[in-house]
Amino acid sequence: MDFTMDRRNFVKAASLAGAASLAAGATAAFADEAATATPKYIFLFIGDGMGNEQVQITSFFKGATENDGAVVQSPLTFMGFPHVGSVTTYDSTSFCPDSASTATSIATGNKTKSGTINMDPETLTQPFEAISEKLHSQKGYKVGVLSTVNMNHATPAAFYAHQDSRKNYYAIGQEMAESGFEFFAGGAWLAPTDKDEDKTDLNELAAQAGYTVATTQTDAQALGADSGNVLIIAEALADGDAMNYELDAAEGEWRFADYVKKGIECLGDEQPFFMMAEGGKIDWACHANDAASSIHDVLALDTAVQAAIDFYNEHADETLILVTADHETGGLSIGYKTTNYDTFLTNLTKQTMSYAKFDSDVVATYTAEGAEVTFADAMADVKECFGLMLPEDPEAAGTDPAGVSGSLVLTPYEVAQLQDAFARTLEVGGGKQAKMSQQDYELYGTYQPFSMAVCHILDAKSGITHGTYAHTGAPVNIYAMGCGSELFDGAFDNTEIFNKLAQLTQVD
Repeated sequence: MDFTMDRRNFVKAASLAGAASLAAGATAAFADEAATATPKYIFLFIGDGMGNEQVQITSFFKGATENDGAVVQSPLTFMGFPHVGSVTTYDSTSFCPDSASTATSIATGNKTKSGTINMDPETLTQPFEAISEKLHSQKGYKVGVLSTVNMNHATPAAFYAHQDSRKNYYAIGQEMAESGFEFFAGGAWLAPTDKDEDKTDLNELAAQAGYTVATTQTDAQALGADSGNVLIIAEALADGDAMNYELDAAEGEWRFADYVKKGIECLGDEQPFFMMAEGGKIDWACHANDAASSIHDVLALDTAVQAAIDFYNEHADETLILVTADHETGGLSIGYKTTNYDTFLTNLTKQTMSYAKFDSDVVATYTAEGAEVTFADAMADVKECFGLMLPEDPEAAGTDPAGVSGSLVLTPYEVAQLQDAFARTLEVGGGKQAKMSQQDYELYGTYQPFSMAVCHILDAKSGITHGTYAHTGAPVNIYAMGCGSELFDGAFDNTEIFNKLAQLTQVD
């Protein structure tokens, strides 16, 4: 497709020239090489919400836990990629964008407004064609789209759908079935039979379109390069019918990397392919200010990247691997007021489940009809699941929590915070921002007050803080290795990711 840019969009595009020009020299230097070095296999990993701080703290956590708490950085695999760029993420209406608009920028090279998928921001009628669609139709690439969240969530949808609202879940699922792309895998559908539950189930719709649909690991395991078009829905589903957080995954349960490996197997290496793989629950954990869960999901993404590297090692001259983020979530900072210049990241090893699982498996028992749970009962659960202890706990004997930086023993101030949050949970629980007081929202977001207070205190004692429950306008990095990776050095706008891929693959 050839889409015409109107005057207003032209003016907006011109505003990107400053950012794009920063990378112009490097791009020009490699122009001749890039024209001939076309990657046959392209992996694009998107850590949703994975800003630079999320990457950095994960490497610090890894180093600290591997070295008895010492201040040692253990870089993630993709941090060693030879080319690194800095990417701006704003959209047409906000410096703090959402996943629909940022994924649109990455997939199509066009800015749009938050909440919109691959449509123009002015009229919401002009579709933008994604790099995945161009490669599929123009160059014969097979296409795989994977996510740890729902298959019709915003980021995966940007690689096959075109909708004026990211909430058009059923219509997005219909576009997936119509795409003809060879491989899909992730969490279950949102609104699988539409809002009124009166439409054909999206799994059935995919089957009617010729997809082999697998909803168990056993069925998924049997799929391969001769299986035709494939849709895998994760067997183990958690909050929001997405895949489990890495921290919550059971032994033997498929992780993110397993789906990437299966995607490689199903796509095969005879034809060229493009794979977009999203670690979507990094974002969800950061929205909830749950540092431990976000760290473990970044580690899971890194393991998935290793699966692509293993493929690269067999096809080094023909493979391009990119790792980036759509935006940063949570305003994460490495450092906290009361820990001054110190961090205690090994504290996070005491957290044994995500905030979401704590909500569903533990806090839900407090709010169940007829429940009679005391604050002391709840704090016993907190100790087991997060390691935080009341001052009177036998294990805390002789400890002055106010005088021991990083201690997991609660101070009287922290106990009071948890008591207030526990009472608030029993009274009102979580809810929509519009229905909450300003104080409630600032303290707990839209989440269960008790769970949020626990996460905030553990993070603070570890030397970590979050500034928001939403997205930020912070730039993100892109890490590149392989055929054409030199184009991704420098500083540029997220729309340039599409432009550079289009240049490398010579699509219109």
